[in-house]
This record gives sequence, C-alpha cells and structure tokens, in this order.
Amino acid sequence: MATIQSYRFQHRSHHQEIDMKYFKRIKSEIDPTPFLEEIQGVTGAWNVATGRQDKIPVQREAKAIPLRGLRKSAIGDRKRRDVHESRWTTGSKQYPVACAFLEAFAAEQDSILGRAKIVCLPAGKRVYPHIDRGDYYRVRNRYHFVLTSTHGSWMKAGDEEVRMQQGELWWFDNDQMHEANNDGDQDRIHMIFDMLPSARAGDVFGSAA
Repeated sequence: MATIQSYRFQHRSHHQEIDMKYFKRIKSEIDPTPFLEEIQGVTGAWNVATGRQDKIPVQREAKAIPLRGLRKSAIGDRKRRDVHESRWTTGSKQYPVACAFLEAFAAEQDSILGRAKIVCLPAGKRVYPHIDRGDYYRVRNRYHFVLTSTHGSWMKAGDEEVRMQQGELWWFDNDQMHEANNDGDQDRIHMIFDMLPSARAGDVFGSAA
C-alpha cells in the first residue's frame, strides 16, 4: 500500500503558466498507473454505485466510484448539498492507493478532505453545464486528477476552457457554470474531490472542529 510520505515527495509541483481565473494546474507528471491498476483489480467497479447517473441529470452520462460521501446521519433538516460532514465509503477500502493519495494531498495543502469519487466519462459522452450549488460547495476547493484522457480532458468554467492532460492535478472554480466533454475515443477517468482549508474549519464546524 502506498504511504502518505511517498506521495508527498514523488509528485512534482507545477505552476500554471497561463493566468486563468477559474483553473489552476497544481501538479503534473503524476504516474496514473497504480491508480488504474487498482480500479482494474476490482470486479464490476463501475457498477456498484449508480446514483450519479440515476439521480443527477447533468451527470447522467458519467459513471462513478464513491470514495468519500456525505455523512447521512448528519443531514437532519438540511438539504444534501448543505451537509458539510463527510466520511469514507465502505467501498473505499478496495482503493488504498487512491485513499493514500487523497490523505497526502490534504495534509500537504493543510486542508480537510470532503467528498471524493473516481469518475468515468465514456467516449462521446458529456457532463452538461451546471453550477454546484449549496453551502457545502461554497467553502471548499474542487480538484480534478486526470488518470486517463486520449488527447486531453476538455473542460469549461465561466468563459475559460482547458485541456487537462493525463497525470495532471487541477483546481477549478465550480462556483462558475461548468461542463465537460469526452471528445476522445477512450474512457476519460478522473479522481474528483473537494477540500476545506483548515483555517476555515471553525467557521464551518464550530466547536466540533
């Protein structure tokens, strides 16, 4: 199993050369092989959880492996998009490499992990334009780690467009209207996750922080 320390030192930081408002490349040249091998080693990995395509219209063409989800016991009278508490899913135990990566990056960024998933967008499919609304999203940073992409993963946020390359880790502003399209001929697989800066924990969780 990969350790937190190994990820911290193997990944090389890489600043985005272009001044963009809604996208920033954080790292590049991360080897996706161990993550992909881990997914391939789980039988029926993409068929266990279908909530993304069944319940979220703009995400209906995507498949997902949930690693971290909202803590259902904390919902109370709030809408799901306003629930800050999260936890590892039962299925996450089958993906120790991915979980170690998330923990290492959160420690490196002095942040608290939120929800996380591995998402597959098949060739010719898209994620339709939307804004991630709710209190949960307003205080967190959204990241995409590209595991596979034929000739770059096209995304648009606001009036900006990028092509994220395999092995790159990006931040982007999901407060903006955004969309994605797989115009390649192979599956596009990303690890998508949210993090709360530790400095804001008290504002979000109060004394429980």
